[in-house]
Parts: sequence; C-alpha cells; structure tokens
Amino acid sequence: MQAAVYKGPGLPWVVENVADPVPLAGEAVIRVGRCGICGSDLKLSSEGSQMPCDSILGHEYSGEIVALAPGETWLRIGDNVTALPATGCGECAQCQRGEPVLCAQLRAYMGGFAEFMRIPQAGTIRLPEALSLADGALVEPLAVGLHGVRLSTIADAKRIVILGVGSVGLATLYWANQLGTGKIVAASRSDRRQSLALAMGANHFVTTGDDDAARIADALGGPPDLVFECAGSPGTIAQSLNLVRTDGTVVVLGSCMKPEQIVSVLATMKQARMVFASAYSMEEFRFVVDHLGKGHFDPRKIVSKTIGLDALPAMIEAMRAGTSDTKVHVDPAIH
Repeated sequence: MQAAVYKGPGLPWVVENVADPVPLAGEAVIRVGRCGICGSDLKLSSEGSQMPCDSILGHEYSGEIVALAPGETWLRIGDNVTALPATGCGECAQCQRGEPVLCAQLRAYMGGFAEFMRIPQAGTIRLPEALSLADGALVEPLAVGLHGVRLSTIADAKRIVILGVGSVGLATLYWANQLGTGKIVAASRSDRRQSLALAMGANHFVTTGDDDAARIADALGGPPDLVFECAGSPGTIAQSLNLVRTDGTVVVLGSCMKPEQIVSVLATMKQARMVFASAYSMEEFRFVVDHLGKGHFDPRKIVSKTIGLDALPAMIEAMRAGTSDTKVHVDPAIH
C-alpha cells in the first residue's frame, strides 16, 4: 500500500510503498477514507521529536472496514467507522470509566496517512448513514473540544475567551456555543480565521498584541470568567492567566512541547483555577457521532481543503511555514 512516512525530525515526509496491515487480536483494518492533519502531527515530526523514524502518523481518521481479526465481533466488513485512536489495559480505573487515553499502558493507534491502517475494535464506532467519511474524520478534533468544555465552568461563565482559533479552538468555540450561554471572544495572533470564527458563533474577534486584555474586557463587558487556551504555543498559558478574572478558570487544551514559564504569584493572587484537558473519553466520541448524526453540520466549516497522499509532504511543509488553512483532510483515493 501507499503511505506518507515520517523520515526523521524536521525532514520531509516521503510517500512510499509499505506492507499492508494485518489485524491482530481485537483489531480491524480499514481502507482509510479521510484523515485530518493535526497540529500534533507537525510537532511530533519536528526538530527534537522522539518519534521513531519510518512511523506513519495520522490519528483523525475514518474509513471502511476491510478485514477483521478472528473471533466474535459486532463489526462487519463494509462498515463505515471512526475510532478512538488509543487503547489501554482495560482494567485500571481510567479504562473502566472509558478514558483509555489516561491509562498508564496507553497504546496509540496512528497510521491514517496511508491507504489502509489497523484500528482497535474496542474503540470503534459505526457511522450513521447520514454521516460521510469526511464527517467521521471530524469526530476526533470535535471530541477534544467537547472534553475541554465539559471540564470547564461553562454553565456559570458569562464572559468567555477562546485563545487560538485553529481546529481545536474552533471545536471548543462550537461546543461553548452549544453547551453555554455566555458571550464569547475568539482571540488569535492573526486575523486570518476571523470570518470563520465569527461564522461559527464568536460574538467578537480580537487580534492579540498590545492592550489585548483591555480590548477583550471591553468586548465582553469585563475580564473573562473562563479562558480556553487552545494555541499550544510558548507563553499562551501565561497569557491566559493574565486575561482571566480573579476566581476565574483557565482550561488548557493546547499541546505545547516546549517549557512554559509562568509567574505563579499572578495565578495565586487571582486565585485562578487551571485545568489541563487530555484528549477525550469513549462516551464523548459517541456523543459527537450522535450529535453530528442528528444534523448538526456546522463543524464542517473548519475543513478548508482535501488532498491526496502525494500532496501531503508538501502540505506538511507549508503548514510548518504557516498557511491560512484550518483543517486539511487527506483522502488516499485522490491521485
């Protein structure tokens, strides 16, 4: 099969022929229909990464089941599915409450940037007929946003800031509108996604920089009760603490792989509450599928383009340099 293969930190990916996957016990193989490019794919393949050479990345996937491991299963060949891209031991407290991503024996299932890949049957969800494979590939990033909003104080928040409007920020914005009633400011270093953020429900958009705390407070009618840090860049946690009001909450969804410096006395003097959100639960994955299946299709707006595998290496380099694209999907059938 064809796959886009990681060749080392900072090096261009290479599309090449690799062996077709064979399902092991408890697994299935899908023909990949769509796989979204995540910011973590860029970070895991950048300078300083410990990702093994010749890995195949991609964890926001959907596809058609083409093979199943022997044994009893509720899945069938031909099912269109998505899957939570991880399994755990199945026995610890985290696994028992449906959060295998928090298991000490976490096993990630990546490989969506290929024609075929193995997925865990335990984390697989059949897609309703109303949903396309493109919809299925949105479930993972939408579940990230849902998890962050559920961990927050959204029910009591009247003034909300989404800091960073990439796909995680926009997913968080979507669920903040669905599950809360507060006024929302979307804030970013660039205004290139301003129109998209406003179309997805932000009441105001603020470009961060000089006096951004004052401008955000002016737009909201006061400092925010709740800040979602979705940028994942050095300095954005400290920025969130600077923005949030006294007794306010910061929820960190961004994935920064560099040290973050904060002045702890600032958080102490504000008595700020900080929560770090890790991925999602199996129930949240199902919730997103059910939600989309009822006809809530606004999240489709975050997909800016769909490309083939051959175009993926160049797209990765373009995204490293900075593009206006939000969520790019890869369709291995495109040639």
